[in-house]
Amino acid sequence: MESRGQTAEIMIAEARKALWVMVGFLAVIWVLQIPNWLSGYALSREYGVQAWHPETLPGIISSAFLHWSWEHIEANSGPLFVFGFLAAYRGVAKFFSVTALIVLVSGLGEWFTADPDAVGAGASGVVFGYFGYVLVRGVFDRHLIDIVIGVVMALSFAYQFAGLLPQEGIGWQAHLFGFLAGTLGGWIFRDRRPAASKPAASRSAAPPASGGSRSSLHKELDDLGL
Repeated sequence: MESRGQTAEIMIAEARKALWVMVGFLAVIWVLQIPNWLSGYALSREYGVQAWHPETLPGIISSAFLHWSWEHIEANSGPLFVFGFLAAYRGVAKFFSVTALIVLVSGLGEWFTADPDAVGAGASGVVFGYFGYVLVRGVFDRHLIDIVIGVVMALSFAYQFAGLLPQEGIGWQAHLFGFLAGTLGGWIFRDRRPAASKPAASRSAAPPASGGSRSSLHKELDDLGL
């Protein structure tokens, strides 16, 4: 019981870190929005991504922090916080690795496939990356609670899937590649548990308990301190 209590304390500490990481992320993009707006969004044009223009490759990173309007940043902020927190609460260190993968794949995907005459900016590629990661992480990690979270998010934010389809005036390429990167990150950064050695077969071995799934749920709830 003591080990379960320690596990719950670790998870609560990681969740607290995740909360502040996402608050910090949102604070940065909102602070940058002020000089960007005052300059007529010159920062977005200067540090965004323009397909097949090598000088804009650094924009793969910087573009995620810039937006094109107050409506644009408002639309991204809510999902960014929700999906980002859910992606980070199991471990902030892993979350940073997942984020790096999403930013890189989303930005490069946009750079190779978007309209060369358009400049892309916004955190939506990262939003879709976190969305994809949250949907599949529970399956790859075999965490029942995370599977439930993924299903709930898929149902609650089903409209997000429309953002993966080609649309005029929307950087759907960043959305699509970000989503694919998030699902890939769920597999790459999955929990790798050592395979349990199988006990020798015995005639007197007890049959498997019928409440296996229930005990798994109880374990997940105990880990969360619930």
